[in-house]
Amino acid sequence: MSHDHDHHGLGHDHNRSGKNLLLSIGLNILITASQVVGGLISGSLSLLSDALHNFSDVLSLIVSYIAVVFSKKAASPHKTFGYKRAEIIAAFINAATLIIVAVILIKEAVLRFMDPKQIESSLVIWLSLLGIVANGFSVLLLKADSKSNMNMKSAYLHLLTDMMASVAVLIGGILMKYFQVYWVDNVLTVGIAIYLIIMGYGLLKSSFKVLMLFTPDDIEVEKIVEGVKAIPGLKNMHHIHIWQLNEDEVHLEAHVDFEKDILLSEFDAKLIDIEHCVKAFGVNHINIQPEFEKPDDKEIIVQD
Repeated sequence: MSHDHDHHGLGHDHNRSGKNLLLSIGLNILITASQVVGGLISGSLSLLSDALHNFSDVLSLIVSYIAVVFSKKAASPHKTFGYKRAEIIAAFINAATLIIVAVILIKEAVLRFMDPKQIESSLVIWLSLLGIVANGFSVLLLKADSKSNMNMKSAYLHLLTDMMASVAVLIGGILMKYFQVYWVDNVLTVGIAIYLIIMGYGLLKSSFKVLMLFTPDDIEVEKIVEGVKAIPGLKNMHHIHIWQLNEDEVHLEAHVDFEKDILLSEFDAKLIDIEHCVKAFGVNHINIQPEFEKPDDKEIIVQD
């Protein structure tokens, strides 16, 4: 049995991520409070919907921050993986909230279409500008970490959609102020909601795959088997499981048949070749069970 770890250069700076998330939480609390007051005074549904979205962002950012804190906790005999999946769970929760908020916004927009109201557009314009500036700053804070971490990506997407929503609300405010086109407020609300569903579904799908232990999309199991079988002295590789633990770790466990009944020291030498082969496919944590003429199922995938 082999355990191999190679995580160099794959992680992200959790301390920096935590600080950036805390700052973003503070900014979004300010935006949310301002937009709720402004939406109630102005009567703008798009401003209130943006405030609701911002409030969901506050919650999602808090979830992301808690996940960052927990992910740094050490493993223990009762938690052998530690809390390495905390950030994946956070990403899944945040993606789900994006979709739920979007459905609520669409429902409210439809109701407002049936009962249109005049809107104080000047307040809408100024508060949307506040949202653009604050969310834009938060987006810049989280952009770097969003490229390598699913949890940070979920937080980044929440803030990016907020910024885009604020831009849409600003455009709507201008149209309402100078052209009295008040129905555009409802149209923008629906547009924001549809965009939330599209962005949320992609992240929900990817985080769901990780939580369900699916093989990563970019890993071809058959090619890994072919590569290992090409190593001299090996007959077969079967009973394979490949899963992604988090952003940093892709695990593989498998049975490997040897042509001869070799010594343990010889197995260790062959194991180095197997590890090099498998790592070329993006796997960085390997467990191999050696076998010789064992009468088990030789299929690549075996249902346990």
